[in-house]
Amino acid sequence: MGTQNCYLLDTSVILDDPTNILRISEENLNGVVITNVVLAELNSKKDDMRSEAGFQAREFFRLADIAWGEPISSVELPECVRSRIDHNLCQNDRYYRLSLNFDRSLHGGEANLIDLYIVHREHYRVSAHFSEPKGLNDAKIAEIADDYDLTLLTNDMSFRIAAEIRGIQSQSIRNSSVEAPEKIDFSYTYEYEEAPALPADKTHHNFDQITFVQKALSAASEMYETGIQRHALSVNGQIEWCDFDRRFGEHFDESLVRPLNLEQKFYYAMMTHPQNYVTVVSGSTGSGKTLVALQAGLELVEEGIVEGIVYARNTVTSNDPQSELGFRKGDEEQKLGYFMYPLYAAINFTIEHQSKYSIDARVEYTGNTNSIKRENATEIFMKKYNIEAMDIAHMRGTTISRKFVIIDEAQNMTNATLKLIGTRMGDETRLVVMGDPGQIDHPFLSKRRNALVTLLNKAQHNDFIAGIQLRHTIRSQVADWFDKNF
Repeated sequence: MGTQNCYLLDTSVILDDPTNILRISEENLNGVVITNVVLAELNSKKDDMRSEAGFQAREFFRLADIAWGEPISSVELPECVRSRIDHNLCQNDRYYRLSLNFDRSLHGGEANLIDLYIVHREHYRVSAHFSEPKGLNDAKIAEIADDYDLTLLTNDMSFRIAAEIRGIQSQSIRNSSVEAPEKIDFSYTYEYEEAPALPADKTHHNFDQITFVQKALSAASEMYETGIQRHALSVNGQIEWCDFDRRFGEHFDESLVRPLNLEQKFYYAMMTHPQNYVTVVSGSTGSGKTLVALQAGLELVEEGIVEGIVYARNTVTSNDPQSELGFRKGDEEQKLGYFMYPLYAAINFTIEHQSKYSIDARVEYTGNTNSIKRENATEIFMKKYNIEAMDIAHMRGTTISRKFVIIDEAQNMTNATLKLIGTRMGDETRLVVMGDPGQIDHPFLSKRRNALVTLLNKAQHNDFIAGIQLRHTIRSQVADWFDKNF
C-alpha cells in the first residue's frame, strides 16, 4: 500500500467536477475531507439552473442522496487525519462519514464505495476577528486545514495564495482541464517495404486514422518512397482498409459534395461507418467540419439509416450581451436563424453543387444569391431531407432517435451542457460534436477547458468515440493571417 495523504477540498474543487473526489481518493488510499462550510456553499448553488456550478452542485447531492452515511468519532477518521489533530483546537468538532457510490461501469471500473469525511465546526475562531467584506468562508476552511494539518485543494488562486502565506500547504486540481489540446492527434503514419502492418508495440483505439507509406531500396542501396500509400482505420484492433479512390470516385453520389483532402475523407468515412455513433472533430473555419458532416448526414438519410438531420449550437456570441438570442428581432425561428449561418451556408453550397448534376435541383433552385428563390430553395431542401435547426436549450427533456445530430461550436459549451446533449440521444442516433478551440467566446471557458477538448481527450482513450483533427483549411489569406497572428 502506498503512502496515505489527506486532503481538504474547497467548494471550487467539487464545482469543477464531483468525480474529483474519486480521483483524489485513489480507492480510499487517501483521506478526503470537506467542512460544513463547503456543504452550505454547495447547498446554496444547487438551485441555480442556468450555470455549470449549479449543475455540479446538484450532481454532488445526487451522489450524497444515495450514499450511506453515519456520524463517527475522531478515532474513525483516516489515520493521516487522526494523527495530526490539534486536540486543543478541535475538541468540539463533530464528524460524519459519507460512503459515495460512483458508477464506473462505463469506464471498466467496479462500484467500490469512496469515503468522504465531513468536519463540522459550530464556532470558527476566525469569525470573531474577521473584518474583510469577503472571504470569511475561505478563512473558515483554511482554519480547518491548519488545525488538522491537511493539504488544501482549491481552484481559487486567491484562496490558494492566502493559504500559502499562512503556511498551509495547498494544491489545485482541474479534472476537466486538458493540457496542450492542440497536440491531441488521431492520425498515424507508418512506413513499410513489402506488406503494411501495425507495429507490435503500438496500441490503437477505434477509428484512429492510419497511413502506410511504401519504401523501397534503390539500385544505389538507398531507401526512397515509392509514392504508394494505403489508408486504413483501426477498428476493433484490426486494420480496416479505406479505398478512398473507389469510395469517392465513380461510385460516389454526384449530388453530394466530395471530400477534398485526406483528412476530410477519413472524417466522412468515420461518420458513415456502421459501428460509429459518436464523432468529435476539431478544426478551424474553412476546414470543412460542417459541410462534410452535412454530406455524411445526407447519405445516411438517403440510405434510410437515419430519418433526418438535427443541427444545434449554443447561442453564445462574442461577448456581446445585446446579441444574445433574446435580444434579436423577430420570432423564435428568425432569432435562431442568426446563429445557424454555418448550416445554411453548407446547405446553399450543396444546392449549388446539385444544380450542376440534377435536373430536380435546377428546378428547385434557379435564383441568384440572397434572392427569395434561394431562400425558398433552402426551405425545400431542409424539408426534403428532414433537416431541423435547434437551440441547445430545447434539447432538455427530449429524446432524439434515428437522427444524424450535428452539435456545432462545442468549444463554447461546458461539460455539463455536452452531458445534457449526450443523454438526449436515443436509439440509432449518430452524434457529431464539432468546434474550434481557438474560437472561444464563452466568458468562463478557455482553450484547455471546454466540452470540445474534453471530448477530444476522452476519444484518445476510449473506443466508443471517434476523434479527428482537421488541420488543413481552405480559406482566404486574410482569415489565415488573423488565425495565426491573434
